[in-house]
Amino acid sequence: MTMLRRLHRRDDRGTYTLENIICVCFLLPFLGLLAAYGLAGVFDSSVDNAANSAARAASQAADADTAQARGRAAATAALRQDDRNCTSRTVSIDTSSFNAPLGQAASVTATVTCTIPLSQLTVPGLPGSKTLTATATSALDQYADRAE
Repeated sequence: MTMLRRLHRRDDRGTYTLENIICVCFLLPFLGLLAAYGLAGVFDSSVDNAANSAARAASQAADADTAQARGRAAATAALRQDDRNCTSRTVSIDTSSFNAPLGQAASVTATVTCTIPLSQLTVPGLPGSKTLTATATSALDQYADRAE
């Protein structure tokens, strides 16, 4: 009787390996996508930080030309410090409020745009890119002398 049962029993050898292969085929791309979104958030935070740094540095300048230079330098330094390799980077500093009369509220706005290749986010060699943009505003001192 036991010999007969052994012959009719199904053989399950190899099914564990097959299950693992199927799980890995679906799990690895999902984990890669999850990692890409996480790294995109980190890059986005870095661009936000660069815009804040640029606006703050520009708002401390005495004139519009110096504000432009300081803002660009601060944004570049912030991105470099975070080790963000942008394939293209744009830093725009709006210094039109330097023309405001003393005693009137004024501010400087900085916009930083950074394009990063998707290969930095996930699998090396992945084509395409993602453009991240951040804008920040910092108040100018209302009573400090401003040159135009």
